[in-house]
Amino acid sequence: MNHRIGSNAAVMRRWLDLAHRDLVRHSPVLNALNVFPVADADTGTNLATTVRAAAEAAAVLETGDVGELLSLAGQAALEEARGNSGTLFSVFLTAVGHSLEGSTRMTAESVRLALHAGHVRAWSVLTDPVEGTMLSVLEAAAAVPVPQEVEDGSNQQLKELLAGVSTAARAAVLVTPDQLPVLRETGTVDAGALGMLVVFDALARTVGGDDAGDENALDALIDAAAARAAGAGGTGHAVHGGVEVMCTVELTPLDAAELRHELSEVGTSVIMSAVTETGDGYRWRVHVHVPRPEDALTVIGARGQAVNLTVTSLSEADG
Repeated sequence: MNHRIGSNAAVMRRWLDLAHRDLVRHSPVLNALNVFPVADADTGTNLATTVRAAAEAAAVLETGDVGELLSLAGQAALEEARGNSGTLFSVFLTAVGHSLEGSTRMTAESVRLALHAGHVRAWSVLTDPVEGTMLSVLEAAAAVPVPQEVEDGSNQQLKELLAGVSTAARAAVLVTPDQLPVLRETGTVDAGALGMLVVFDALARTVGGDDAGDENALDALIDAAAARAAGAGGTGHAVHGGVEVMCTVELTPLDAAELRHELSEVGTSVIMSAVTETGDGYRWRVHVHVPRPEDALTVIGARGQAVNLTVTSLSEADG
């Protein structure tokens, strides 16, 4: 469907809906590409599920404040986030929203600043950030300058900025095999990075007024990635077992910092991000990979009560 170039809350609702639908369509390829941090073949599913939570929240939020809409949608997504990729997307979206709060209309400059805020926040929540992943795509997007050859503050300038973001994200995806050893072995691009490109491509098309527009370049890249994944025999990488534990817990900032350290001693892929403020602290979304559920739950339980808990096997892929 074609619309005028848009920069308001209604456009952001359309963006999240379109991103969800595109991720559902491309999930089989994203799942097949999934080798990092573990080859559990669920990156596409996790991203689609998480973005759906954001889209559903945005659809019922009655606000014209773009920042408020995106920050609340991000918080809703974070509560329902799945996997590393879904958690990082939620953190990114929440930070973008916070940067834009108080605005009923986006500009190229405000979006540039928001993308930078989202990139910094996503890097900061990881105990061990790694290049060649979704983080590299966020970094590339945040580095795109505001176009100077069009009217400052215009919707056209915003459209051209986001077209540049999509182009930069695509380039970042293509170099992920050179940045991450496991991708060099398989000869494939990173699944999370490609998933974030799908999200940014949907954003550029929605703001540009062409929600159902030409996806030939993206589809060609995804088709090529699918062919490489098939040539590598799917992920072609062994799953090392263990589980992914995710939950929400109320903690003071000090307790949260200590819990992050404790989880990093018993597991990997630790992500902790504040969701909302409480009386004397925050609700934190926690993500960690551990050999056994109790390795994480014992540590978390010593600090607070875990709610919205999910435990997912990391050995269910490649079946």
